[in-house]
This record gives sequence, structure tokens and C-alpha cells, in this order.
Amino acid sequence: MLHQRRPVRPREKARCVRCRSVLYRGIHSNANRMAAITMGAVFTFLIAQFFPIVQLEVGGYSTSATLLGAIHVLWTEQMQAVAVVVFLFTILLPAVELASLLYVTLSLRAGRRPPGFDHLLRAVGLARRWGMTEVLMIGILITIVKMTSLAEVIVQPGVFAFGVLTMMLAIVVSFDPKILWNIGEHLPGPGRVAQKTFSYTALAKAPLLACHSCGLVESVKYTLRHQYCARCGARLHRRHPDSVGRTWAFLLAAAILYIPANLLPVMYTHSLFGQEDDTIISGVVYFWTSGSPALAVIIFIASIVVPVLKLVALALLAWTAQRRSRWQPLQRTKLYRIVEFVGRWSMLDIFVITLTVALVRFQSLAVITAGPGALAFCAVVVLTMIASMQFDPRLIWDPIDTHGEKHV
Repeated sequence: MLHQRRPVRPREKARCVRCRSVLYRGIHSNANRMAAITMGAVFTFLIAQFFPIVQLEVGGYSTSATLLGAIHVLWTEQMQAVAVVVFLFTILLPAVELASLLYVTLSLRAGRRPPGFDHLLRAVGLARRWGMTEVLMIGILITIVKMTSLAEVIVQPGVFAFGVLTMMLAIVVSFDPKILWNIGEHLPGPGRVAQKTFSYTALAKAPLLACHSCGLVESVKYTLRHQYCARCGARLHRRHPDSVGRTWAFLLAAAILYIPANLLPVMYTHSLFGQEDDTIISGVVYFWTSGSPALAVIIFIASIVVPVLKLVALALLAWTAQRRSRWQPLQRTKLYRIVEFVGRWSMLDIFVITLTVALVRFQSLAVITAGPGALAFCAVVVLTMIASMQFDPRLIWDPIDTHGEKHV
């Protein structure tokens, strides 16, 4: 639906009058403030990565772990795929977001549009969809509680750094790339698009394409085989190509892998008393019987309930879109937004496994290693997230538009 842009105050949101999706948010457009907060987040991010998170002491042995060290342990234990995923979601992509925003906001503070402005803001949008610092923080807290029954736990500076980083990133997320694009449009610099005066009456009657990266609305150019955004260079599509087919493909792969993810061990514990295999269900039972029912419920919801609900919800959305159903479009849109929001939280169990494997390294006393169930579960989470990204929620409203109904 075409909307005319209106100014909103900080902390206010502009929503679509039809599906209630957030179009844009009001932010403090003070470049000095944005640059200062982003720079503080960068320094906090560096502290969190290089300082130990927690230290364990038992029987004269002592171990500690950083996030990078935990990822290295996974890599050496032939869990390279899981190690790469954890590295991407907790280190590389948050680093890309913060570095890109720092470069952009410092340039905006200087009153100029920097080289590579459009590509950097597109990178911010992509990294933000996959970065999982807040999920990692909850995983750290769960790991600390779990380790208290095995050894003496000594909290290290990395825990506090990750806590502060999580709060700072919550502020950084308010720096919407689409807002920054609009700020950059009024500044001198390379790649600036000439300002145009649009007639909304004329646009409403013309076929339109909206850029999902920067939000620019353009008229369809039928002479071009592939049309690209005039502002940020992103590929424009009226609808995502083969959206429903790709969604079904990733859903089917995730559903198949969900079975071994729950049946196979996610961790092996080698100790003086022998070897013990732990599945996701056994981890939930452990927390429940050890006096931590709240953590048991969190892991059960994040690792068992949420993946199942995502599979069912995405299957429902794909099926109704394929049939061009006109059933409850607003409710299905809300369902899609819920699936997108909760998708990342299923990685909670993977982060707990990563830290546990790195910490329990007491030579002959006890050693914990990752199992094949961790790889299968990690694949389920990634595949369901990709499936939700492949689904185009505009397909929900296409049959409604066909019948000429109005929504106010």
C-alpha cells in the first residue's frame, strides 16, 4: 500500500494502515549522539570478545573461556559447521553492523555522505537480521547456572561486557538504515540521488516497486529486464522470485532434520564415572529436577516448542499463499512477524552447548564434547530462518487487492 511520508517524533512509529507493519520509527537524528553510542558499543564489543566470560574451578583444576576460545574448541572437535555459524551470528555479523554504523555516523557527523554509503547501510540491514548478541547473553546466563552444580563458578569481565553490549545494541537498533538513508540524501557526497518531487495521485495510478533495503518507491520500468533501486542499487522485485517454492524446500529440509536433532545426543560427557549422552530433552529434565524450573521452561520453549511452531506456522502461510486464500490476512501477517521475531531464539541451546564444551575441560576428571544432535539442531534453526526470509508476506494481500477491498 502506498503511503505519504509524515514526520514522527522520537520513539513514535509509523504503521501501515492496512497490515499494521512498522514502516519507520522516529529517532533522534543527532549525528553526534548516534556516533557516540555506536563508538561506545564498538569498545564494549571488543572487551566482550577478548576477556574471559566465566572461570570454573574444581579439584585443583581451573578452566576459563572466551567466546573465540569456545568457537575454537568446537572447530577442533570436528564441529566446523557449528563453529562457523556461532562465529557468524555472535562475532562477525555484529562486528559488521557496528563497524558500518560507526563509519556512517562519523561521516554524517562531519556533514558529508561517505563513499560506499549505500552498500554499508545494506550490510547493516543484513547483519541485523542474523546478529544474535541478546540470545547469546541469555545462553551465557543459563550456562553459568548449569555450571554451579559442577564446579565453583567465578564470573569474569566478559559477562558484564556482554550484558552492557546487549543493552547498547538495543539502542543501536533504533538507528534504522532507512532513516539514515533519508538523512544522507540531503548531504553532499558520492552516489547521491537527485531529489524528486512526487505526485502521490499520479503514483497511486502507476505500477510501483518499493525497495526493501532503503524504502525508495519507484515506477516500474518495463523496458528493463531487471530493475535496480536508483538509490541503493538493490535488485527490485514485485514479489520475491519463487517465494512459495523456496519456502517449502527449506521447510521440508528443516522438518527432516528436526527428528535427528531431538533423538541424537547434543553433548557427550566423559568423566571418572563413565560416559553420558545428553539430548535436548534430557537437558530440560536436568534443569527441572535440579531446582531450576524457569530455565527448564525457557530451554523447552526455545529449543522444542518454538521450532515446531515455526514449521507449522510457515507451512500454514505457504499453503494459504499458494492457494491465494483470502482468510484472515491481517492475522496471518501478524503470525509471520511473530515467526520472524522468535526464529533466532532457537539458537539458545547451541550457544549453551558452545560455552559448556569450552568450559568443562578438566582432563581426567570430566570432559564434555559436542554431539551430532547439535549439528542437526543448528541446521534446523538456520533453515527455518531462511524459510521465513524467503516467504514474501505481500503474497498474503495479493488476493485481497484483486477483489478491490479497502482497509483503513
